[in-house]
Amino acid sequence: MDPTGVLLSGPEVLLLIRLSSQGTVIHEAFDSMGAIQIVDYRKHRVLRFDSLFEQSKIDLKRPWLPVHEYNRAMMLPVAFAKPAHVTVLGLGGGVMVSGLHHLLPECQLHAVELRREVLEVAREFFSLPQSTRVRVTIADARNALEQMEEGGTDLILADMYGADRMSPAQAQRRFLKQCTRALSPAGWLAINYHRPPDPDGTLFRQLRGQFSVLLKFTSRSNNTVLFASRQPFESLHPRDPLLDSLEAQLPIGWRHLMAKVERLS
Repeated sequence: MDPTGVLLSGPEVLLLIRLSSQGTVIHEAFDSMGAIQIVDYRKHRVLRFDSLFEQSKIDLKRPWLPVHEYNRAMMLPVAFAKPAHVTVLGLGGGVMVSGLHHLLPECQLHAVELRREVLEVAREFFSLPQSTRVRVTIADARNALEQMEEGGTDLILADMYGADRMSPAQAQRRFLKQCTRALSPAGWLAINYHRPPDPDGTLFRQLRGQFSVLLKFTSRSNNTVLFASRQPFESLHPRDPLLDSLEAQLPIGWRHLMAKVERLS
């Protein structure tokens, strides 16, 4: 028994209800990769693994609304091209899947998650949509990409993290090559990096060689989201009325986010 909690269930899954300055732990489970913890605050619900880092965060009253700025920013390519199919690598609490399911009523969404227990938590505690438009595959994202149809998705959102670090796959040249192969001719790729790749390194050179345009967003938490477009596109001014339309559907601060986007030469 945890000295700060109360044992509520059997030996494989411990349900701990704890009150502290960190919030209320309402669920804790374990798999071969470690702990999966759900913490409630007054307005928000958070998914954590073995550390204090927040993996996912939602608004309790609006579970389809992502809270972390970098998650919100990763959705910005929707303003440039309306996707018919989106692939999310790293489900977490399902915040990007839920947000896009709410925003794009005709879009097909495919999420790839390494840990089955994370999927169960997303369904039970984060209101992951139970919809014919949402498909989840339990697999290593690298294997899933290899099996995807060439040109079969319009937007790839890569947010693969463990308890305390980014998956090394997101910094591998083979991963970028597989993403490019899976994207449609006008497709977009968005990757969340805790530390941005070296602008003079091989990864950036490969991105420049495979994509027509590269953009960068730096969040308040110092996450860097890199956006890569396979085709040239028309830039949007932060005051474009389209952003107001998107804001009315999914209030994440589209204008503010777009104003922080930088084009990389």
